[in-house]
Amino acid sequence: MKADALRGHLDALLLASLDGRELHGYAIIEALQQRSGGALDLPTGTVYPALRRLERAGYVHSSWSTVGGRQRRTYRLTHSGVQTLQAERRAWREFTTAIEGVLVKPPAPA
Repeated sequence: MKADALRGHLDALLLASLDGRELHGYAIIEALQQRSGGALDLPTGTVYPALRRLERAGYVHSSWSTVGGRQRRTYRLTHSGVQTLQAERRAWREFTTAIEGVLVKPPAPA
C-alpha cells in the first residue's frame, strides 16, 4: 500500500491497534500487518515517532518492562486516546459512506 494512502490515518490505525490491549512497538507493527492482511507494512521509522507524538498528545501512555532479559517500551491507550479513537471511527464511517456514495455504480434504472 502506498504511503500517501495512509496520510492522515496513521494515528487512527495506531490507536486502533492498541484498543483494549498493551503492546510494544514491534507488536503494534505486527498487529497492523495481520489485521490488514499484509497490506500495511509500516517501517519502524514511521511507527515509533508517531507513537511518541501520540504520547505527547496524551492519547497513549508508555512504560518500560523487561521481557526475556530485554527492555521493551509498551504502549496503551489513555482515556483521551479511547475517546479520540471513537471519534476517528465515527469520522471514518462518515467518510467511507460518502465516498462509496460516489464511487459505487448505482443500479441501472428499471
